[in-house]
Amino acid sequence: MSGVNEIRSTFLQYFAKNGHEPVASSPLVPRNDPTLMFTNAGMVQFKNVFTGLEKRPYTRATTAQKVVRAGGKHNDLDNVGYTARHHTFFEMLGNFSFGDYFKEEAISLAWNLVTKEFALDKSRLLVTVYSEDDEAAKLWKSIAGFSDDRIIRIPTSDNFWTMGETGPCGPCSEIFYDQGESVWGGPPGSAEEDGDRFLEFWNLVFMQFEQVSPGERLNLPRPSIDTGMGLERMAAILQGVTSNYETDLFRRLIAAVEEAIGSRAEGDALASHRVIADHLRATAFLIADGVLPSNEGRGYVLRRIMRRAMRHAKLLGAREPVIYKVLPTLVAEMGRAYPELTRAEALISETLKLEEKRFLVTLDRGLSLLNDASGSLGQGDMLDGETAFKLYDTYGFPLDLTQDALRARGVGVDLDAFNSAMQRQKAEARASWAGSGEAAAETIWFSIREREGATEFLGYDTETAEAQVRAIVQGGKEVESAAAGEEVAVVLNQTPFYAESGGQVGDTGFMKGEGVRFAVTDTQKVADGLFIHRGKVVEGTLKVGAPLGLVVDHERRTRIRANHSATHLLHEGLREVLGTHVAQKGSMVSPDRLRFDFSHPKPVEADELARIEALANDVIRENTPVETRLMAVDDAIALGAMALFGEKYGDEVRVVSMGGAKDGSTKAAYSIELCGGTHARATGDIGLVHVVSESAVGAGVRRVEALTGAAARDYFLEQDARVRRIAASLKVGPAEIADRIDLLVEERRRLERELTEAKKKLALAGDGSSSSSAPKDIGGISFIGRVLDGIAAKDLKGMVDDAKAALGSGVVAFVSVTDGKASVVVGVTADLTERVSAVDLVRAASEAMGGKGGGGRPDMAQAGGPDADKADEAIAAIEARLAA
Repeated sequence: MSGVNEIRSTFLQYFAKNGHEPVASSPLVPRNDPTLMFTNAGMVQFKNVFTGLEKRPYTRATTAQKVVRAGGKHNDLDNVGYTARHHTFFEMLGNFSFGDYFKEEAISLAWNLVTKEFALDKSRLLVTVYSEDDEAAKLWKSIAGFSDDRIIRIPTSDNFWTMGETGPCGPCSEIFYDQGESVWGGPPGSAEEDGDRFLEFWNLVFMQFEQVSPGERLNLPRPSIDTGMGLERMAAILQGVTSNYETDLFRRLIAAVEEAIGSRAEGDALASHRVIADHLRATAFLIADGVLPSNEGRGYVLRRIMRRAMRHAKLLGAREPVIYKVLPTLVAEMGRAYPELTRAEALISETLKLEEKRFLVTLDRGLSLLNDASGSLGQGDMLDGETAFKLYDTYGFPLDLTQDALRARGVGVDLDAFNSAMQRQKAEARASWAGSGEAAAETIWFSIREREGATEFLGYDTETAEAQVRAIVQGGKEVESAAAGEEVAVVLNQTPFYAESGGQVGDTGFMKGEGVRFAVTDTQKVADGLFIHRGKVVEGTLKVGAPLGLVVDHERRTRIRANHSATHLLHEGLREVLGTHVAQKGSMVSPDRLRFDFSHPKPVEADELARIEALANDVIRENTPVETRLMAVDDAIALGAMALFGEKYGDEVRVVSMGGAKDGSTKAAYSIELCGGTHARATGDIGLVHVVSESAVGAGVRRVEALTGAAARDYFLEQDARVRRIAASLKVGPAEIADRIDLLVEERRRLERELTEAKKKLALAGDGSSSSSAPKDIGGISFIGRVLDGIAAKDLKGMVDDAKAALGSGVVAFVSVTDGKASVVVGVTADLTERVSAVDLVRAASEAMGGKGGGGRPDMAQAGGPDADKADEAIAAIEARLAA
């Protein structure tokens, strides 16, 4: 009983047998804490339960929680692969009591698990307690039989947990395992406590106080328990190894890395194999929970994790994407415990491949940019930190790779300046971070939710209903009434108004009662099922307790329903045409149009869009009923329903099916999705769907926008009117427009080519000025230098090549001045490149015009300058350099 999967199931089953509710891991993107970037502990999903804002139908729980610590306060990234236990992703096993049991039962449960179920040697165990927690020390003595020397009192915050500056808090008790004298280190509290001999594997938090102010702490009326055991650490202990990377799961992952790359995990290569295995876990789980690589927020952290793994793959000799080849091993090992991995496997694989291809290009580009930036540096010089940081931050080029590339030349990096730039960037990132997960609801909504219960939604079957006003909120406070002209939020016991969620906008409409009318301008959902109706009292006085008749804007709802159903058809069409890696990454369903974001690594071609649209319209023309059913999640997925990765579903889900099953399909209908939105009664109600645009949203995410029904018809009428106006202007029929435009475009291109050639000939003809086309003799080298007006910078190289060929031997320099900007190109004939470098000459010209740098080859180099008025001085600077 020492395999990772067996340890996890044993832990959960043990606490289930002891009255705990097994609760699924929450997503890595927190849903109830705006202060966290990622879920970093098992208690995160229970935070509102511990603070009393939320109640669950159980008072004991146990979880195996997915955790990522690679961004923000909890960042272990740089240590991963080089220590025995640092990870970006790990599993936290935990048991929780919400005012049910406290210290004695928590300690007893822990002791019985580790000594009986896990059969750890009692003589190797010791614990720490908070120095003032006499109760915990006595309980360890009586339950475990520990002597005083094996109960270590710690007076620091290491053994006192706080949720924040205020709120629940309490002492901790940590359990340690002695790995033996062969491992260096001492017990906690000793001078050698940082060693690995005494391994902490479980922390029991006793929440018994509430910190109400810095100097005031009160006893909680219902003390609670929060524990966390590191699954990887327990696996290492039970398997008799001193590193988490030697456990069964990591051994299999590392073996898969060896096979994929063809490199043995030994010697200097060992750390790289460990980095790849660890980072693959974090990458896969983050993508499965809806995070995709990007340049900001969570996506930036994910990209950094991915690129760190990819750089280590490159160090091991990989020359093409390989990390995705290890993914099937991870899914086989962890997919049963976390089925979201299996569901998202295609998307994870595609994302890994695409990102690694991009990173390989980044490496090559970064080395080229680094060579340009450091070309003039020699032994003992330092690359400025701002340049190193720009390579890292803008181009994704890691600092350690910059250092490695420069080390062979004896060039260092100004680390102080680099770190200063990094700290500045982090400060800016912190300032711009807007929170994480779903927006935190104000405490007032939890209070109302606790008192009134969830709002019952009636809107799937009706757009009218009667209800009672249960609460009115104005300015963040509950009020008893609101007069005409006042804007408030209204809570009802039941409602047909759909609250904004799943991309579908909230309903509008009105409420009316005796002498009162309230216009609903938006409907939102907060605090786990509480609907709030925002709007304005237009007549009378609205009072708590008043009965009201409710009417949803029927026309608006009808258009929204059609657009929502169309998103499902487009989703299925995208998967059928582009592949099963397509997954929804967001949507917006409004009365006017729909927007659908999806995972795909490249633009969707026009013919692909046409096929997708045709598939959706085929189903619309079938005019089959749109069916909805409530089902268990597992049954729905077994039926073929698509679930959104990272979305939280209850025990029962609403399954929406539309269209007939296609030949060869294993699904019972064309489209089957888990969805809580409102939909058309039949597919024919959609009318038709037309995609009006396709674009990129971010790395690996595309967006289509579409119209349905009357909006689509209006769009086609407008397009037809435009076509007729264009045909009239061109004096052709509508069918001949394309051919006529092709002729006009070709004619314009011909004229542009002729004009360009004329400009070149005129520019090269010379005008007798100081920058004449006649060559000068400078130190025995023939030189032609010209300032050319109206010549595009892209044409300069060709003109320099022509001039070099005509000159035979010498140097040619052309400066182009266009729209106030200057570009300079210098060419050196092959016989002179040993004496003269075009790179040196072009840099002299650039400096004369207020520029920096420039680059190229000894025979051809290019640069720019912001001060075009000094173009003649640039030519003079080149002449001076040649004469030196």
